[in-house]
Amino acid sequence: MKKKHVNARLICQVSAAAALVMAGNAMAADAFSSDSKWMTGDWGGERTKLIEQGIDIKADYVGEMGANLHGGYNDDKTGRYSDQFGLGVALDLQKLWGWDNTQAKIQLTNRNGQNISNDRVGDPRAGTLSSSQEVYGRGHMVRLTQLWIQHQFFDNKLDVKAGYFGEGEDFNTFPCEFQNLAFCGSQVGNWATNIWYNWPVSQAAIRVKYNINDELYAQIGAYNQNPSQLEHGNGFKLSGSGTAGTVLPVELVWSPKVNSLPGEYRVGYYKSTADAADVREDINGNDAATTGNAYRTHSSKHGYWFVAQQQLTSHNGDASRGLNIAANATFHDKDTNFIDNYQSVMFVYKGPFDARPKDDVGIGAARIHVNDDVKKNAELLNASNGVSDYDNPVFSPIRETEYNYEINYGFHVTNWLTVRPNLQYITHPGGVDQVDNALVAGLKIQSTF
Repeated sequence: MKKKHVNARLICQVSAAAALVMAGNAMAADAFSSDSKWMTGDWGGERTKLIEQGIDIKADYVGEMGANLHGGYNDDKTGRYSDQFGLGVALDLQKLWGWDNTQAKIQLTNRNGQNISNDRVGDPRAGTLSSSQEVYGRGHMVRLTQLWIQHQFFDNKLDVKAGYFGEGEDFNTFPCEFQNLAFCGSQVGNWATNIWYNWPVSQAAIRVKYNINDELYAQIGAYNQNPSQLEHGNGFKLSGSGTAGTVLPVELVWSPKVNSLPGEYRVGYYKSTADAADVREDINGNDAATTGNAYRTHSSKHGYWFVAQQQLTSHNGDASRGLNIAANATFHDKDTNFIDNYQSVMFVYKGPFDARPKDDVGIGAARIHVNDDVKKNAELLNASNGVSDYDNPVFSPIRETEYNYEINYGFHVTNWLTVRPNLQYITHPGGVDQVDNALVAGLKIQSTF
């Protein structure tokens, strides 16, 4: 039996067993109660007692389905399912051991399944730039996603976090209320090729944050850039072997109240100290696709980002309901990065109906632009190989700009279960004009055990 199947089966069995034990220990009125925060309830009050003692057990599940309704590279209609199990614990070390202003967290994740984008929506030679199932990726395996300790100094002015975690936890952070990857989570990690590792990959890291005032803080981090941690079987790798460099992000975050409604604005910059290959030029500054020489090496790569989130309205004075707008933009080193810029805008209305005050409806649009030098490199490569027919297997697809759109409705079934059907429309999948625009039906399930 393959190791990945053993890992996947093991975590499923452990999660199922834990859920049964939890449910068995829970009061009947608590387990599966729509008012409970957890599917397994409060375990007869034991869960609340543990939290009061500083131990908060985390168990959750995300499942995503995608079906190609129309268009794409292959219009042979099918459905694909991918999912993620999470199991962890957050610790308040002040409550546990008397360590003032100190917290810690351990988190394991396991991903499985397939992605409709890989061979139905996108040309397998080019793929897609985004993904219709954001939870897919980084291997079918168990990973140590978080292992860190955090402490606040000087009346909470200075906050230091160290251990193993990803950049997107603290920098360029963004919620995940959509299913398409272009609207979900830290976007820098999606487009900063091979250097910024988003969830569920962890890296040896330190993050230092300084709270300037109640609305403004600045932070800087250092993250070990180790490509070997992406490899299958390295989900628990803690050694530094394979290190290529360090990713250094800095960010300024402003969280004002506008008409008493919350907002958050982020501007940041990152630099990787690892060597990075040029996307077009060879070691002599000529076109590598034509000369056949090795691609030129740069000593670093960099980029910057902007994120804005603002609640625009409340609903009859209820700030938990109303219209929210969000926008994302990232820009990357044109010498070394496959994607040179990305932008998106999203609108989410929370509590659209009085009868469904915890539901939400969202709509988003995103643009992902491939570096012009990548396009030129593919054109030169095709010319060098003497191919011009897109259907020739040797042909390198010409990639330019992909657009992603999504509309969704989040049914807040219970406090521990949200079901989010959605429709996605992808224009020029993979940035390839020859691929038909695609319509994808999706379904996202989010549950907290």
